[in-house]
Amino acid sequence: MARHRHTIRGIVEADVTGPRQRIREHEGRTGETLSLTAFLVHCVGAAVDMDKSVHAYRDWRGRLVIFDEVDIVVPVEVDTGTEKFLSGHIVRGANRKDVATIHNEIRSAQGQASPEATKESRFLTRFTMLPGMLRRFLLRIIWSNPHLSKQVRGTVGLTAVGMFVTRGGWGMGALTNTLGIVVGGIAQKPTLVDGRPELHEYLSLTLEFDHDIVDGAPAARFTQRLVELIENGHGLHD
Repeated sequence: MARHRHTIRGIVEADVTGPRQRIREHEGRTGETLSLTAFLVHCVGAAVDMDKSVHAYRDWRGRLVIFDEVDIVVPVEVDTGTEKFLSGHIVRGANRKDVATIHNEIRSAQGQASPEATKESRFLTRFTMLPGMLRRFLLRIIWSNPHLSKQVRGTVGLTAVGMFVTRGGWGMGALTNTLGIVVGGIAQKPTLVDGRPELHEYLSLTLEFDHDIVDGAPAARFTQRLVELIENGHGLHD
């Protein structure tokens, strides 16, 4: 299904030296840990909130449906007791939540699986056993209904693969939302600050847009806005 979408991609870097330092200072001051993923979800929610057309869906008539709430789906590993599997946890209304709230929500979705997650695991197992033609037919029904689609898969996808690597690098995803973001690794690079070289940490980001809904100029403006929010440590209070 993702292969048939007209996807445009952009790869960028964001200087996360300041935000990561603020996260460490917050932990040292309060004892409360904040994850980089929760911070990024918060920034994405704020960036989409400034131009909601980048997470819109089209209905079966081709009409554009734009949502007020930014629902960001984040893969989390859960344990059913007999197996571990990735579940797509949807942070509902991420544009209205602070970093700490998002962090606690993601953490609570990890670990021991809830009855809902166990049910999801069983459903996915049975769904993948269906013939491909039937699977695609059912997905098209869901995707042609924007409100049902939002309920099932959110409006934005964010995958953090950088936690598994120790260097910089970009990843490519299979776009199933109008907007998808793949968070890559972090690399140290020399940067001039007031004429003096310093080592800064740069996060690799891949942004993917459904080109049938989002044009190049709005995609570029969104990308710039997101990078600025990240580099300014949006939502991380001193």
